[in-house]
Amino acid sequence: MKKDREEVRPEKIKAVEDLANLISSYNVVGILNLCKTPASVLQKTKTILREKAIIRVTKKSIMFRALEKAGKEKLKEFVKDYPALMLTNQDPFKIYNFLQKKKIFAFAKPGDIAEKDIEIKAGPTGLMPGPAISTLTKVKIPAKVEGGKIAVIRDKVVCKAGEKISLGIASALQLLKLKPMKIGLNVIVLEERGVVYRGEQLFVDEEKVFNDFQIAVQSAFNLSINSGYPTKETISFMITKAFLNAKQLGLEAGIIEPGIIEDLLAKAKAQAEALKEKVG
Repeated sequence: MKKDREEVRPEKIKAVEDLANLISSYNVVGILNLCKTPASVLQKTKTILREKAIIRVTKKSIMFRALEKAGKEKLKEFVKDYPALMLTNQDPFKIYNFLQKKKIFAFAKPGDIAEKDIEIKAGPTGLMPGPAISTLTKVKIPAKVEGGKIAVIRDKVVCKAGEKISLGIASALQLLKLKPMKIGLNVIVLEERGVVYRGEQLFVDEEKVFNDFQIAVQSAFNLSINSGYPTKETISFMITKAFLNAKQLGLEAGIIEPGIIEDLLAKAKAQAEALKEKVG
């Protein structure tokens, strides 16, 4: 009689235990999707991450059991397609944005999903007339021959964000030597001490954050000055402002004070000269 269930091989049990122990030794556990990630890119990223994180590629069955054994069951639902584990002690936001910066631009392939609008800008292409112009016009890129070369007449969005890239569009983009896709490690989730962050939650627009900080600092500075609330950052400006206001008041009221006597004399001289001109 055949056994209803095969016995689990000792090497598989050891693989699960070793991976579970490795998972437990790191503060942050991530699930990656290596679908459409070239082996060369994976290897290069592993090298870049050497001091920051480690990546483990293994069978889904081993990954499932190791996550369970390490108490990371909530991550199992994200193990799909071609998964890999990323283990690190780095801040989840820092490591995610570090990986985003390391992505490289690549040609689009049929079936790829556009991350943002793909726009062809007007101008010369350097392409010779012939089959190329047909490739462009088939996907509604307005083109004509100018000066013996093909030129795009006006800006054209050929694929909007979230749309699938067709074979025709992929061919046209490659012809134009445009690389709209970014390839690298696709982080699905990162978990830190029980808190699960999805990839889209980890993205930080550093330029926007920097600009927001600048606006906040300027607003706080203006509020302090305009409300008369002194701080160590604004006190010198407030003293300067108060001095200038007092000086202006003294000049307008004609108050004789040592600090403005020279300005009063200059003002009186100017007024006298103006009066002299009028009198003739």
